[in-house]
Amino acid sequence: MKVSIYTLGCKVNTYESEYVSKLFLKEGYELVDFNCEADVCVINTCTVTNTSDGKSRKMIHQARRKNPNAVVVAMGCFTQIIDNDEDMLKYADIVIGNTNKSKIVELVKQYLKTRQKILLVDDVMKASFENMEINHFNTRTRALVKIEDGCENYCTYCIIPYVRGKVRSKRPEDVIKEVKQLVKNGYREIVLTGIHTGHYGADLENYDFSDLLFELDKIEGLERIRISSIEIVELNDKFIKVLESSKKIVDHIHIPLQAGSNHVLKLMNRRYDKEYYYERIGKIRNVRPSIAITTDVIVGFPGETNDDFNETISFVRKINFAGGHVFPYSARKNTPAAKMKGQLTKKEKHERCKALINVFNDLENDYYIRNVGKELVVIPENYKDGFLTGHTGNYLKVRFKGCKELIGTDVKVKAKSVKDGMIEASIIV
Repeated sequence: MKVSIYTLGCKVNTYESEYVSKLFLKEGYELVDFNCEADVCVINTCTVTNTSDGKSRKMIHQARRKNPNAVVVAMGCFTQIIDNDEDMLKYADIVIGNTNKSKIVELVKQYLKTRQKILLVDDVMKASFENMEINHFNTRTRALVKIEDGCENYCTYCIIPYVRGKVRSKRPEDVIKEVKQLVKNGYREIVLTGIHTGHYGADLENYDFSDLLFELDKIEGLERIRISSIEIVELNDKFIKVLESSKKIVDHIHIPLQAGSNHVLKLMNRRYDKEYYYERIGKIRNVRPSIAITTDVIVGFPGETNDDFNETISFVRKINFAGGHVFPYSARKNTPAAKMKGQLTKKEKHERCKALINVFNDLENDYYIRNVGKELVVIPENYKDGFLTGHTGNYLKVRFKGCKELIGTDVKVKAKSVKDGMIEASIIV
């Protein structure tokens, strides 16, 4: 039998889809592209924005339309929040939320036997960590490791705490075991990911994210530890000491800002101000002067004035990010921000998005140019027409001539120029 999987959203979803694919492969299924005919179609959904909702719904409908006789499974954040929507079961045969993903093969077997539709969406607020382990990933050089689930920050715009539940951490020994196995299988870089990664250990006794990083740093054969995203309030002095001493934590950290205006940060319930953010960035750069710091910013938040937005642009330039993602505010039903006064028009949000994206593009280009002339270490990931492409530790994308056999190895190169959003380089012999 054939199974296809379509993933929307974050790196946590990517990890979970990879885990689900391994479950099906273990049962003898053949994994095929989502555009191909399949006996089972799985859609791992996202609900972070209204656009995500629309894409999730579209892909579920598309799976049913293209595969009328297939078992269609919808799971994830979108299904968690609309578990009472009967329309889901018109298109999907099995609907689960953000729990029970480990049972997906058994649920498919149950459906094939009974042909009775299954709706299994549990109360995620009462969920424990659903342990998953992956020994092989879909890339040859970089593997994701999910270490945490849930978020309790309750930013006023965000629906995720309601669909992912409370913070739950994978046991440290399980994380270490998984990483060691990945290294044994040839992976040189791991990416630690979670819904609120830096809050790892909040549910453990006397053990936090910095403790985990310290232990992972000692694993022989592991070359790079990358953090998918971490909040500024988790970058305490203990973390900075680990960052300073580590030879494996890469020179790149993604730290969401969301707004460069204290007025907007307070409306968002972000629990820090821009002065605190700036002070923490300074401490990080004191121990890692060349580190690349990227970020996320939401524009057009309810009550954001032109002065607030201009303040954000100024602050983004002051921090001198190496790049960033810009999102227009999306009103999520039942969140406090959706009820706030001062909702901006779609046009206003679009204009602010465009302006800030231009700022980030300039900053990213400047960061790339500053690395021209330097010697860099790249782990090649892809080969095409005589050229290799890969990333440095500080997440510069690099292209250079080389042979396919170099994929997954450390390659020293000299950065020559910047072209089409990447560094053109040559191997140092």
